[in-house]
Amino acid sequence: MAKVKFTKEIYTNWFEQMMLIRRFEEKSAQLYGQQKIRGFCHLYIGQEAVIAGTMSAIEKDDKLITAYRDHGHALACGIPANEVMAELYGKVTGCSKGKGGSMHMFSKEHNFFGGHGIVGGQIPLGAGIALAEQYNGTKNICVCFMGDGAVRQGALHETFNMAMLWKLPVVFVVENNEYAMGTSVERTTNVLDIHKIGLAYDMPNYQVDGMKCEDVHNAMADAAKRARDGEGPTFLEIKTYRYRGHSMSDPAKYRTKDEVEKYKAIDPIEVVGKTLIDKKWATQEDLDAIEEQVVQIVNESVEFSENSDYPDPSELYTDVYVEDYPFIVE
Repeated sequence: MAKVKFTKEIYTNWFEQMMLIRRFEEKSAQLYGQQKIRGFCHLYIGQEAVIAGTMSAIEKDDKLITAYRDHGHALACGIPANEVMAELYGKVTGCSKGKGGSMHMFSKEHNFFGGHGIVGGQIPLGAGIALAEQYNGTKNICVCFMGDGAVRQGALHETFNMAMLWKLPVVFVVENNEYAMGTSVERTTNVLDIHKIGLAYDMPNYQVDGMKCEDVHNAMADAAKRARDGEGPTFLEIKTYRYRGHSMSDPAKYRTKDEVEKYKAIDPIEVVGKTLIDKKWATQEDLDAIEEQVVQIVNESVEFSENSDYPDPSELYTDVYVEDYPFIVE
């Protein structure tokens, strides 16, 4: 696995990115309690290092696709907090024009292809995006995220077979937060090392510490290089943890307080912040200033959303199908 000499800039970017996601999600939880945000809402609190380490290891033209726990991915891809929050509000200024909500965020401009509510539905789509890049002769890759519950879907096996057969430039990532809704991994399989599923297809597969940005970056950089070099897909099992329930309706009583506290003790935001201070790349005052700026961005996104309009009823059937798409057949 590649070893990278991480710079002050990378650590600072990780801290800023993870802090934005954390404070955004905490505000989302608060607004959900106030019924400003409705419907399903799945928070990313605790898992921030996965997407932060990913983004520092890939290129700006690479594509990302994920499941319904997608707010953090959307923000990390560069979708403005205003547009993400407005989408949660169901407002027309949202990144999906207020018609996708929490689980269905998209931005072609930022190479973010969702946000998918169907468990495992994004897995074959991720391979399809990679196929398009391969067909068009680019060096871009697709990073396809899923939860540990999604690996039980048959579509994963069909996709893995095809992706290996065609050597598609895709990196499959299971964000293993140990629970598929309220069911622990131990209760769904006797193969607890999920990455070993890749062995059935001779797909390179690795288990990664998802609480460490450095480990995620290194594993993703290797997998991305393999994909760009035409060597096909990689399956990464990134071990992480969510501090909140599966969704806002889940009190998470199936976990002990000690279990949650064990992971909070290695919180990636705290670890990266401590690294910046220990290396004398930042002071606590510097980190506090970053957090203050992030809180301002989040608060402004709430104000933006409050002052935005709901979609007009006439928009109900627009953007459902694409008409007259310029397909090129040679």
